[in-house]
Formats: sequence, C-alpha cells, structure tokens
Amino acid sequence: MAGMTLDQLRIFLAVAEHLHFTRAAEELYITQPAVSAAIQSLEQEYRVKLFHRIGRHIEIAEAGKLLQEEARKILDQVSLTERGLRELNNLQRGELKLGSSLTIGNYWLPSKISEFKSQYPGISVNCTLANAETICAGTVMGQFDLGLVEGDVKPELQTTMDYEIIGSDRLQIVVGQTHPWFERGEIELTELTQTPWVMREPGSGTQQRFEEALQNWGINLSQLDVMLVFNSGEMAKAAVESGVGATGISELMVKKEIQLGTLRAIQVIDNRNSSSVSAEIIRPFFKLKHRQRFQTALSKAFEEMLITSHLPNSSRSSSILALERQVS
Repeated sequence: MAGMTLDQLRIFLAVAEHLHFTRAAEELYITQPAVSAAIQSLEQEYRVKLFHRIGRHIEIAEAGKLLQEEARKILDQVSLTERGLRELNNLQRGELKLGSSLTIGNYWLPSKISEFKSQYPGISVNCTLANAETICAGTVMGQFDLGLVEGDVKPELQTTMDYEIIGSDRLQIVVGQTHPWFERGEIELTELTQTPWVMREPGSGTQQRFEEALQNWGINLSQLDVMLVFNSGEMAKAAVESGVGATGISELMVKKEIQLGTLRAIQVIDNRNSSSVSAEIIRPFFKLKHRQRFQTALSKAFEEMLITSHLPNSSRSSSILALERQVS
C-alpha cells in the first residue's frame, strides 16, 4: 500500500473547497488531469467515493467530508512542524500569528510588537483583529499562536486554553461637550439610567466588562436607554463626541480626545453605602494559548516578552495582582 501523500491531501482540499477540478488546478498551478489523477488515486487506494459526479458538477461525498476534516488537521500540523524546524536558527526567521481584540490591537499591542521586532527583525508578525469572542474561538481552533483579549474567557473554553493577565486598563464613561454631564464631571449611580447610551456589540470585551460593572452596581442593562450599538470603539467614540449620549470605553482610546477637551471622563459616585466612593471599572488583558497545540519558539519568545514587560522591580503592579485574585 503506497499510502496518501501530502500533495494529494492539498489537491483534495482544493477540490473540496471549490467543488471544481479546473479551479482547484488553477489555484495550485497544476494541470486539471493531475488533479483528477490525484483524486482518482485516493478513491482507488481506499475504495471510497470522495466526490459524486452529477453531470458537469460535483458534490462532496460522506467519505470526502471525513477526509476534509482530517486533512486540514494534518496539513496544519505539518505547517507547524515546518515552522518549528525553520525557527531552530536562533529565531532569525519565521512567522508569529497573533489574534487580538480591537482595543488591545489598536492601542496597546503595537508597541509590544515593535519591541519584539527590534529584538527579532527577521520575524514576520501577522496580527488579526476581531472582537474578544472571535479571538477566543480562533485560538482554540489553532488560527493564532497567541490570543490577546480584554473580555472574559467563556467557562467552556477554560479547560482548553491557558490564560494569564498581562496588563490592564480602565473603562471610562465619557460624554461629549454638549452633554449635561460634561460640565459636572461626576454623577451618582442612579443617574446612569437618565441618559441615552452608545454600546459595543455583544461579544466585545468592552461590552462584557461594562455589563459586569452595571451588575456590580445593582443596575440591569435593560434599565439603560441604549440608542446605538456599534461593532467598533472608534464609531462609539465618534458618536458620543458628536453629542449622542454616553458610552463606556477604554481610557486608551479616548486619551487624546480628553486632552483636547472634546470628550470628558465622568466619575461615577457609588453612594449606596454611608460613604460615597468613586466607582472604577478596571479590566484585565488576557494572554491566551491552547494547552495541547504545539507552541513555536517564536510564540514562547513573544509570550516571555509580554510577561516580563509587566514585572516592574521583579513584582507585578498592585492593579495586576488585584485582578489576578478576582479571576483566580
């Protein structure tokens, strides 16, 4: 028995994706007869039908669906192994694949990537930005070497992934110049229900943390007048800056606007007890990695850099320690 080859698997996956022999051949820069021969060889070798030929069209068969799923896993593992071998030359070349939620990717991560590139200039860093939920799922599926999110990790994923706090920021409630809170600078908890709100979409780490803060303050999200929902912090910021209600947003995103005076951060006073205290929303930045997938030397080097950059004087800052106690 000759057994299947990696080239056959690549050809098969191309056909399964396009459901067309000629398009698969064009993608792989080989002839259409070579594609047909590879599929026919697999079908004859294992005595299965991978595709149903229906007139001029093809449909994937049950055996084809099984092979499609397993072939992807095999080729992903081959790719990781090849990367590991290439990285044995003192991290002089290779690719690091990161997945990051939007706030971290746009405002916190670029300086970390620049620092890493200064140490390893031959390394290519490929960073995908999406909301926290998408990045968690992508890390589980092996799309990213490391995931970086500011939202919580779902309980069903916590057994699959290792996660660690490597930073934090504050979520601030901000309003534009025309909002009645702008001149005051602080409000009481009960006033949160008395203004329109601009929110992020479900699955956003920002939205998760804001909803948790509301619950801690004894406020249900349904009590707020939600006027707009955006899948971008920049869009939420622009809407509020133009005079539409209030929003909860990372202080990293509004630092310049607050300095310019086009937005103002509003202090929330928790007066439920006898003593009034300022209510802050601190959110952690999590580093995620799959517990069982192969971790490249590049991934380990970047991970170590993230960890050590948040260990001033050989100990974590008090805010990081407090957050770790909350999530442990």
